[in-house]
Amino acid sequence: MILKRKGKAVFLFIFLIVMICACGRQREKEQGNKYAVYYVNYDETGIYPQEYVTETTDTGELLTELLDQLHAVSEKLEYKAPLSDNITLLDYSVAEDQLTLNFDDSYRYLPVTTEVLVRAAIVRTLTQIEGIQYVSFQIRTEPLLDASGAVIGIMSADLFIDNAGNEINTYEKVKLKLYLANEAGDGLTTVSRSVVYSSNISMERLVLEQLIAGPVEGDKAFPTINPATKIISVNVKDGICYVDLDNTFLTQLYNVTSDVTIYSITNSLVELPNINKVQMSIDGDSTVNYKENTSFSTVFERNLELVE
Repeated sequence: MILKRKGKAVFLFIFLIVMICACGRQREKEQGNKYAVYYVNYDETGIYPQEYVTETTDTGELLTELLDQLHAVSEKLEYKAPLSDNITLLDYSVAEDQLTLNFDDSYRYLPVTTEVLVRAAIVRTLTQIEGIQYVSFQIRTEPLLDASGAVIGIMSADLFIDNAGNEINTYEKVKLKLYLANEAGDGLTTVSRSVVYSSNISMERLVLEQLIAGPVEGDKAFPTINPATKIISVNVKDGICYVDLDNTFLTQLYNVTSDVTIYSITNSLVELPNINKVQMSIDGDSTVNYKENTSFSTVFERNLELVE
C-alpha cells in the first residue's frame, strides 16, 4: 500500500510538472515576440521605447508591421510617431542585411534636431528584425546628407545612444584633418573638413564615415575606400584604435595602392589626440591580407612619407 501511494504521488508530481511546463509554453505562445518601437518625445530631447508584441515571424511581414507602428499614434500622449503624417515613405527594399528607406522631399525639410531623433527611432526599431543589421536613408533615391553636406551612409543600432536625456540631439562642429588619395592614386593629400555632428557619434567613427563618404565638392582629392563599406565596430583602448570593417572593404573600386588606403585610415585616425596606432580587422578577423600584400595583423602607425 505504501509503495502504491508513493507511486501515485510520483505520478501526480510528474503530471503537475508537465502541466506547468505546458501552460508556460502556452503563455509564451500567447505573448508572442516582443519588440521595442521607439517614439520621439514632444520636447524633442530623446527617443523612448514602447513594447510591441506580435506573432509575425516572416521578415517582410514584420517589417511592414513595424513600419505601420512607426506611423501609429503612441499610447502615451507625450510621445509622437517618428513617421508622422508630414513624412512620406515612398518605398523600401532589403538587400542581404541592409534595409534602404526611400522618402519623398518632405524628409529633407525636417529640422536638424527632429531629423536625428526620427532617424534614431527608425533605425533602432527596424534593426531588431532578424536579418536586418543596417539601414540607409534616401530622398527620392539620392543618399541622405548631413548638415555639412556629407553622405550619412549606412547606420546600425549602436550608432545611436539609447538615452533618456538630451545627448542624442547635442551638436558640435569640429574640423577634421583627413588623408585622401592624390590623382595618381600612389600618394596622400590632406583635406581640412568642418563637420557638424551629433554627440552620440564617437570622433573615430566620424572620421571613418567621412573617409568612406570620400571627397566632397571643393576637395582636391580622390576616394580611398569602397563607399559601400560598413563599419562593424570602432573602439579605442590604450591609444590603439581597433577598426572592424565588413568584407566589402576588400573590394577596391579605385585605382589606389594598398598603402594609400591603409594610411588614409591610419593617418586620419592618428590625428585624433587619443589615438597613436590603428589595428584593423575584417568581420572580426585580423589575419586577413589586404590586396595580398598587407597583413592586418600589423598595428599601423602614422606614415607621412606618402603625403604630398
